[in-house]
Amino acid sequence: MVGATEEVELNRLENQVDNGGGGDWEYLCLVRKLKVRRSDKVLKHGLSILNDSKKRSKLGGEEWTLYEQVAIAAMDCQRTDIAMDCVKVLQKKFPESLRVGRLEGMLVEAKGSYEDADNIYEGLLEDNPLDQVIHKRRIAMSKAQGNISEAITRLNKYLEIFMADHDAWRELAEIYVSLQMYKQAAFCYEELILCQPTVPLYHLAYADVLYTIGGLENLQNAKKYYASTIDLTGGKNTRALYGICLSSSAIGQLTKGRNKEEKEGTELQSLAATALEKDYKKRSSNKLPLLTATLKNLKL
Repeated sequence: MVGATEEVELNRLENQVDNGGGGDWEYLCLVRKLKVRRSDKVLKHGLSILNDSKKRSKLGGEEWTLYEQVAIAAMDCQRTDIAMDCVKVLQKKFPESLRVGRLEGMLVEAKGSYEDADNIYEGLLEDNPLDQVIHKRRIAMSKAQGNISEAITRLNKYLEIFMADHDAWRELAEIYVSLQMYKQAAFCYEELILCQPTVPLYHLAYADVLYTIGGLENLQNAKKYYASTIDLTGGKNTRALYGICLSSSAIGQLTKGRNKEEKEGTELQSLAATALEKDYKKRSSNKLPLLTATLKNLKL
């Protein structure tokens, strides 16, 4: 994630370069360092360096990094002709490079030849089965083709090798949710919470899934994770406050006042309702009557 200071510096350099004030290479380096996608700008300013022999000669070994950067930007901009020229230069310089092999697969993929690209990636994985980038490209390619079942299979195989990849767990969870496979999604969020217990987003998503599945035990656990989300955000998560109210209401309907533990826990939903009313008064007072009516319908 790009910080505020880095964002300011990036925009400053971009304006400077766009207005002919120099600093093309510094801008391209910063884009690469921050891992942001400014493909049209990278293509324009990268080519201005590569097409100038004097500027290119000053880069030394970084020249090849720029060829790679421009090739990827060209693919993003659907300029496969430029990308092909860059890849050919890199193939000539590094004929046995796995990194260049990846670019070749990406170029074929950018042209829409998914089967050929997959064959290239598969061949590269035979030589280096632990290459994360290639695994992720195959997953992305399956999603691009709309083959979600294959994407799920590949994500699961990837996570068997790279179990600590939080982004992959989250991506898999979101796919499962989109397919209404909530029990599988719950497992993914459990893994994320185990790995990163202080990230409120995972607690909230897990609570939503448990609430959706339903049943007394799941609702009780959903309420706990909505509560932990509120705790981790300092009481400022409106969705989690609503979650407390909704899960409390659903639990009440299931138990019909017979559950002593839930009787003793009424303080939590009262606090959540009070916090919501306070938040609406401050930020959206015109919608306060709607909130009051909603909470009344939930019998809170």
